[in-house]
Amino acid sequence: MARIRISSTIVVLFVVVQTGFLVFMYARYSSFMPQSEEKPSQVHILILSSWRSGSSFVGQLFSQHPSVFYLMEPAWHVWVTMYQNSAKVLHMAVRDLVRSVFLCDMSVFDAYMPWKRNLSDLFQWAVSRALCSAPACDSFQRTDITSEMACKTLCGRYPFTKVEEACKTYSHVAIKEVRFFDLKVLYPLLTDPSLNLKIIHLVRDPRAVVKSREQSVKALARDNGIVLSTNGTKVEDSKYKVMQEICRSHVQIYETATLKPPSFLKDRYLMIRFEDLVRDPLSEISEMYKFADLSLTPTLKSWVYNITHGQGPGKKKEAFKITSRDAVNVSQAWRNVLSFQKIKKIQEVCKGAINMLGYQLVDSEKEQRDLSLDLVLPRRQNQFSWSSFNPKD
Repeated sequence: MARIRISSTIVVLFVVVQTGFLVFMYARYSSFMPQSEEKPSQVHILILSSWRSGSSFVGQLFSQHPSVFYLMEPAWHVWVTMYQNSAKVLHMAVRDLVRSVFLCDMSVFDAYMPWKRNLSDLFQWAVSRALCSAPACDSFQRTDITSEMACKTLCGRYPFTKVEEACKTYSHVAIKEVRFFDLKVLYPLLTDPSLNLKIIHLVRDPRAVVKSREQSVKALARDNGIVLSTNGTKVEDSKYKVMQEICRSHVQIYETATLKPPSFLKDRYLMIRFEDLVRDPLSEISEMYKFADLSLTPTLKSWVYNITHGQGPGKKKEAFKITSRDAVNVSQAWRNVLSFQKIKKIQEVCKGAINMLGYQLVDSEKEQRDLSLDLVLPRRQNQFSWSSFNPKD
């Protein structure tokens, strides 16, 4: 059977026209309807991060919760389809897809996926416990801790319609995304009355991020090109230009959320550092769950302990897998692996982010290798809270 190929230009035009129509209809509808103070029945959680920052692990903390419907980076489909565009140009299409997923409207994938499709056509579908258990798949219960391998084996042939069917049965919808570089792009979602959106901003020491990225150079090359606007050319980022953009985005997001933020952001933004998470998992997870209106179950407590107290640092082939590792050692591995010359370059391009996010710069190889020197600074009181929030702003 012949397959119809749709150019990225047509897809872009389709998304723009669709977005314009939705904005028009919403504006027209809202002008006639009284504004309601009631929040939507579902809670919507966006885990906002960047590649190789521990976001897949944080995503699993939500995915394995029996009350959460979770998808990992659904906007991957947008970037793959329209890879000749820049991240900035794709922001609108990514935002519209995320909004539709939050509302359990999976028809948004029609522009990016085959017309006849199964669960297995969705990017990283098998890491979602919700897609591996009823009603999406009959092989597991909601209270089970599921594994990617078992899910792939048993659930891949279920129809794609099960994604939307399952989504509508959960109290929480969580999405992990690494394709937003500006918090202001999300303002339409934060002010959308049909959403009850909360943002968890996950950051990690840029030096550790680089060490992790070096394990996945080829896998990240296409995304690097989109970040740097190379019209579809893959980039390996040997000069850390992508890292510079990533660090800049974390600074922008953090400053926007904490320095005179708009009133609609109050109580809807939480900063989490990966290093704090692996040092004191239950405390940090409890904080995230409280923020998201969730409770930590005994089963999840046991799973979290096991997943963060493995024996090894994790193998290169497991770069995109969630396996049991010694999480604290993983977070510090860059200090023994990277050369001091690399560290100096990373610190040059990411100095602002390193300082703002609470990490200590190193001035010598001796400081870098001395693991008794803690480079993760204690969180200042109210550093990541709303102490600076002023309702008049």
